[in-house]
Amino acid sequence: MAYFFEEPSHTFAEYLLVPGYTSAECIPASVSLKTPVVRYKKGEECPLTMNIPLVSAVMQSVSDDRMAIALAKEGGISFIYGSQTIENQAAMVARVKSYKAGFVTSDSNIKPDQPLTDAVALKEKTGHSTIAVTEDGTANGKLCGIITSRDYRINHTPSDAKVKDYMTPFANLVTGQDGITLSEANELIWNHKLNSLPIIDKNGNLKYMVFRKDYASHQEHPLELLDEKHRYIVGAGINTRDYMDRVPALLAAGVDVMTLDSSEGFTEWQRRALHDIHEKWPNAKVGAGNVVDAEGFNFLAEAGADFVKIGIGGGSICITREQKGIGRGQATATIEVAKARDEYFKKTGIYVPICSDGGIVHDYHMTLALAMGADFCMLGRYFARFDESPTNKLIVNGSYVKEYWGEGSNRARNWQRYDMGGASKLSFEEGVDSYVPYAGSLHDNVTMSMSKVRHTMCNCGVLTIPELQEKAKITLVSQASLTEGSAHDVIVKTTSIQS
Repeated sequence: MAYFFEEPSHTFAEYLLVPGYTSAECIPASVSLKTPVVRYKKGEECPLTMNIPLVSAVMQSVSDDRMAIALAKEGGISFIYGSQTIENQAAMVARVKSYKAGFVTSDSNIKPDQPLTDAVALKEKTGHSTIAVTEDGTANGKLCGIITSRDYRINHTPSDAKVKDYMTPFANLVTGQDGITLSEANELIWNHKLNSLPIIDKNGNLKYMVFRKDYASHQEHPLELLDEKHRYIVGAGINTRDYMDRVPALLAAGVDVMTLDSSEGFTEWQRRALHDIHEKWPNAKVGAGNVVDAEGFNFLAEAGADFVKIGIGGGSICITREQKGIGRGQATATIEVAKARDEYFKKTGIYVPICSDGGIVHDYHMTLALAMGADFCMLGRYFARFDESPTNKLIVNGSYVKEYWGEGSNRARNWQRYDMGGASKLSFEEGVDSYVPYAGSLHDNVTMSMSKVRHTMCNCGVLTIPELQEKAKITLVSQASLTEGSAHDVIVKTTSIQS
């Protein structure tokens, strides 16, 4: 006879947090949202943590290199989508790693003997007014000088003018040596009143550019997530088919963490992939999923998953539940898997972080997911709305929207995510093609969302996520309570305050 769960499964919208005692020290500015990303042993430090508990979903319409840089600036991680060629995905990872948080590999370069008109054309193409002049015109060639749009007036120069006649020559440049810290580079910029500082190696070859404007960006993003070389942290999605080819390419590009991207992770295919990857590349960090119960978590934890994703059918563009009748309410799944995670830690001394993937509709659902035991949340629709997502911004019925489609839709054709070991094709759709309301910049929205999380944690009387998980008081609510909790029995005025 089939096994029947005694209780119905619940979603985040069916719960509320009950306030705890808020001390004088418990203010939003004192709240830390730092959270572990990969497994670690009791008594040891987690080798990879985030400064905010958010990651962007492994989706074509959400996570590319631009999204990865923007989210890393806020303290989170983007998992660049794997439903593309290995070469293209690795190139996206490499672009994120080369950004280096202030140390920028120059993408506007020219030779000294080229016509000045080439410099003008390059500025129009890249939008960058500062161009490095190198012997061979490459980003790492021997530095000859710098030319900016302030060095010439194109209508007042001869038609045969050369770059070398208008550039600031190397002898007149202030430069930094490779190995200089970002703070030291910024000191030189401010002391010499520069807009940019070329960083060169001992042979005079250009390595990076540091720009004055990036200092302001660094100040604006105090939680930015960097590796030991001051490069942005980035993740990537992989599948259970071509991982032996994809993983080495991603590692060579500098990826920090990967995840097996599948609609259902309690499978032999994921166990094999985790075994093969960790055997060949022992230091690779690979998450797995998705699962919705303790049995699924224990299976993946034993298989070596560095973190486990929770959730089947809860995404806004996911129709797995109505197509296949498979899934579970996201809140119930998170609660059960969190208990299994804690029991596994108690038994083995190994902490395997869990990620709640899907089911987040409102910002407060993030706080609930964390209180229920999630170490971080994976979001798709939330990030798809922003300027930094890779999709088009359109006007539909007079309102700005952005395109958003599921990996199980015919548009994505990501059959590997729904691979059951059969033919190499998508048998039927498990996702839809849709629009989401355009919401502006990632920075503004994430700042607002994390502010809400911090304020709510103070209401609960806690200052860290582990404290929240230990002390939170959570209650199921009735439909009448949900109605009562929104504006009711009034005519609501238009307001500029974000909800």
